[in-house]
Amino acid sequence: MTPARRDLERMLADMVADASGGEISAEEALAGEHSLPALGLTSLAWIRLIDSIEDAFGVDVDLGGDLSAFEHVDALAAHVSGLLDPR
Repeated sequence: MTPARRDLERMLADMVADASGGEISAEEALAGEHSLPALGLTSLAWIRLIDSIEDAFGVDVDLGGDLSAFEHVDALAAHVSGLLDPR
């Protein structure tokens, strides 16, 4: 994993922790042992997380498509990377 990807994952894990009001720690999100919903990320926290991602990266997250990218931080990082660099 590249340092840039590791930094992106860390940033997203911190966003998960913030969006969940501290119910999910960044470390739990990064561990990837359980999906974010299994860790307790609520629908309201999902909306907060999406808003944070859109604000921080200047992207639009399409909620009408496949949402499996929101199951784990590593998949979320791949999704955000694709939004930042659509080839």
